[in-house]
Amino acid sequence: MKRTVAALALSLLSALAFAQQAANLPKVDAEVRKVDAAQNRITLRHGDIPNVNMGAMTMVFRVQDPALLKDVKAGDKVHITADIVNGDLTVLSLEPAK
Repeated sequence: MKRTVAALALSLLSALAFAQQAANLPKVDAEVRKVDAAQNRITLRHGDIPNVNMGAMTMVFRVQDPALLKDVKAGDKVHITADIVNGDLTVLSLEPAK
């Protein structure tokens, strides 16, 4: 029981840390090209991502939270935050463009 509670607490702390990290990153305009929910990946045509010194291009990203992929489809305009997580360029937040 103690291990389960400890694992849950660690998971919550990790989620809060990523949410805080995403809040401090620049929002980038992007267009969804493809969603691969089975692999937790999304292909985006995106603008410059200054925090990782990346210019605009189309590429595949890992997604930190698979729930981010639930309501998006190819063609959707979105705003993302992205950063390097465990060596992979990863989308930390994704919201519809207004």
